[in-house]
Parts: sequence; C-alpha cells; structure tokens
Amino acid sequence: MIDPFGRSVTYLRVSVTDRCDFRCVYCMAEDMSFLPKAEILSLEELDRLCSAFVAKGVRKLRLTGGEPLVRRNVMWLIERLGRHLQTGALDELTLTTNGSQLARHAEGLVKAGVRRLNVSVDTLDPARFRKLTRWGRLEQVMEGLAAAKAAGLRIKINAVALKDENEEEFDDLIAWCGREGFDLCLIETMPMGDIDGDRTAQYLPLSLVRARLARRWTLEDTDYSTGGPARYARVAETGRMLGFITPMTHNFCESCNRVRLTCTGTLYMCLGQEDAADLRASLRASPDDTLLAAAIDEAIGRKPKGHDFIIDRRNNRPAVPRHMSVTGG
Repeated sequence: MIDPFGRSVTYLRVSVTDRCDFRCVYCMAEDMSFLPKAEILSLEELDRLCSAFVAKGVRKLRLTGGEPLVRRNVMWLIERLGRHLQTGALDELTLTTNGSQLARHAEGLVKAGVRRLNVSVDTLDPARFRKLTRWGRLEQVMEGLAAAKAAGLRIKINAVALKDENEEEFDDLIAWCGREGFDLCLIETMPMGDIDGDRTAQYLPLSLVRARLARRWTLEDTDYSTGGPARYARVAETGRMLGFITPMTHNFCESCNRVRLTCTGTLYMCLGQEDAADLRASLRASPDDTLLAAAIDEAIGRKPKGHDFIIDRRNNRPAVPRHMSVTGG
C-alpha cells in the first residue's frame, strides 16, 4: 500500500478495546464514557480485518487499547494472528500494554509468537504512579514485568514526559532500565481528547530533556529503529537504547508508515487528523474481502502528509477531540 506521498504503509496499530483498568492523567478523563459494546467489533471481525491488511502488505501488527489485555478472550485473537508469523506474511506481532495483566498472560503471548512488548511506566515512585494512573498499582506492573522478562519477552518501557510530575525521574528510569535490560522511550504529551487539567501545564519538550540527560549520560545517536516514530540513542553507560518520540518539537510525519484501526472498525490514516474511513460497513456487507479491500485502498489514498499538533497558551484545547485510548496508544 502506497500513500499519496509515496510512503509504504506496512504498520497497522489496532485498538482492540477502548477500555482500560487505569485512568492515566494524560490519556483519559477520570469519569470516562466508553463505547457501547454493541459498537465493538467481535474478535473474529478484528482477525478478519487485520488479516486483510496483512494480505495488502502490512508487515507489523501492534495491538493496543485502552488496555488490550483487559478485553475478554483477547488471547484467542492474538493466537489467531500468530498464524501470519508462521507463514512469513507478518514480520512482527506485538502489544502496547500498561503491564497490569502481564503476570497471567506473558507465557501465552510468547506461545502465540509475540517476542517484544511496549510497557508504559511513567514513574518508579508508587505514590506518584498511583497519582498519574489514578487506579494503578506499581507493584502489580512490576510483577507483570518480571513475568514477561522470565518468559523471554524483550521489553521497551514507554514514559510520557510530564512537566513538574516525572521530569526529575528520567535519570532513575535510565539506570533502572539498564539494570533490567530494558530499552526506554520518552514521549511528548499530545493534545488529544478532553482531559482533566490544562495540557500546557503537562507539556515538556524532549529537546530540553535530552540536553539535561546529556550532562550525565553519554548519548550516541544511532540509526536503530523498531518500525515506529522514535529516534534512538545508545546510552553508553548502560548499553541500552533511549528513544525520543517528539510529535510536538520535531514531528516524524515524513517517514510515517502507519495507520490506526479502532475497535469499531474505523481507520484513522493519521493520529493527529480527524479524517477516517468506516471499514466496519464494508466488512459486514459481504462475506468475502472484495469490498473491504477496496475500502482500504480508498482510505490509504487519503492519507495526509502530516498532523497539525500544537500546544501553547492560545491552543490549549485538544487538536483532535477523541482520546488516545479510542485510537490506540
């Protein structure tokens, strides 16, 4: 699949649920309204949709949420999608998770063909973790990380950089990841969804963060990539990778190879734009994939050049109204 700007679309991020057992302050309002279950695609429909994208050249699938592992029977879907790894049609099947359910699912993920996870950990302080996630327990996540590591999964820690919240912890996170054998990726907060609070109070540019980190750590630029938008440096003192995802200070649109599918079958060609395609209608209109394939082609033909994210005092409203948990984090 080639978009209007000559970029190959080979990476599909799929939100299997908009529900989550956390309420992270940068992602959700505390009192969230979730989609009616009748609007959510069945696991069988999600399998068919993902498989249609694989048939069209997608080489990497990432399952997200909300929290993907809270969806009932989601392991069935993960096991089904694993068949594309066995045929060689898919290079990687992976997840982004908050880690709360990893203790009971880590071994099953490995059996299904998952080899790598992104796990969100914004702080190593239990009290601050509770504050940032509202409902989460750091101890539970640490147990999940231990289970994932024991099962042989490679782990990248994702941490959203939040001004006056966790900005003094990045040195500790780098050191901890070095000890545990994890890579780390820092992410700028993005103006998506109505949350409780002012986004300008959260926003911390990673250009500033990197300059601070370089005073203590030796950061060696690399061309390492996991297929996503992060730019990586190697931390010489730990030997681990440190990634920076910078949609605000230095966007990555020129190399975008991704589209995002929601749990309702809506395809967003850009995280920061509202234009979308309803694939559920085509999926349900026919038992074969002819209409679905045509709908996918039409949508890819509308993929925009880039997003319009901005955060400043005059633009403190969300650039797009949907929450990250709807699109898939």
